[in-house]
Amino acid sequence: MSSKKKYDTEFLHGLLQDMLLIRRFEEKAGQMYGLKKIGGFCHLYIGQEAIALGTIRALDLKRDYVLTSYRDHGHALACGMDPKSIMSELYGKITGCSRGKGGSMHMFDLEKHMFGGNGIVGAQIPIATGVAFKSAYDFKLGKTKDMGVTLCYFGDGAIHQGAFHESLNLAAIWKIPIIYIVENNHFGMGTAVKRVSAIEDFAIKAEGYGVEGRTIDGMNVLTVYESMKQIVDESRKTGKSFLVDLKTYRYKGHSMSDPAKYRTKEELESYKQQDPIIQLKSDMIESKLITEADFKALDDSIKKRVQESVEYAEESPEPPLHTMYEDIYAE
Repeated sequence: MSSKKKYDTEFLHGLLQDMLLIRRFEEKAGQMYGLKKIGGFCHLYIGQEAIALGTIRALDLKRDYVLTSYRDHGHALACGMDPKSIMSELYGKITGCSRGKGGSMHMFDLEKHMFGGNGIVGAQIPIATGVAFKSAYDFKLGKTKDMGVTLCYFGDGAIHQGAFHESLNLAAIWKIPIIYIVENNHFGMGTAVKRVSAIEDFAIKAEGYGVEGRTIDGMNVLTVYESMKQIVDESRKTGKSFLVDLKTYRYKGHSMSDPAKYRTKEELESYKQQDPIIQLKSDMIESKLITEADFKALDDSIKKRVQESVEYAEESPEPPLHTMYEDIYAE
């Protein structure tokens, strides 16, 4: 197993712990939404944990940047944002990361270089391209020793937006260090990819823009990390842009209002056999890096931490009325 050869126990425990944190956080968010504690839209990340964690672990968030779509809780946690701040944002409380104004689709943390979920399909793609342009520009002016890499995540539905095509074209022309990541969970809302895309292998699209394309198994966190580490390093050194098709699967519907009846039980069950958390747990048990008792203790501690984030959100105050006029313009 690769983990036994290349990685120390602390690194692997960190991956397992953070994937579990994302999973339990999302389960709790879904529960609280059902209890009407959380309003608005809510898109869960259950099943896709290996992508956010494996890709962001390949970054240096002191110089690199993350921008993503409205399915953003997992990325926020992978960037190291506080679960209490995220849960409070879901609750619309003043202690939330966006002061209760963004909700589920607009997680943000300036210090951790998490530049947002975005509620508009594909809107983060040109924004991320601009962030990457600044990284390249600062490097050329000698303001930084090397280039910061930007990761831009979007779904297989957003890849058909015009902003995607325009951004890739500019990225190739400008030679900017950006990695466009398709979290390909096989469905744009409730519509299967094969029904709307003449090409199902999205990495092929990169060739038309002079960008390099890669396809990666997004259900295995170590595969994601190892592949992305190489891509991030190359992008940083050369300013090359990439389009990465990460094959994954969401175990829940598109959003909390979607019962996902367009999928068969057999299909869902087959992907649950590839659960990224179970894969890593099994590998670590096989390598004698963890026991079932260790895993249960870890899971229990994470559930407690998530429950504490709920209690914090419950006890936090609503945003004062005057704050509706704040955070509108930059100072």
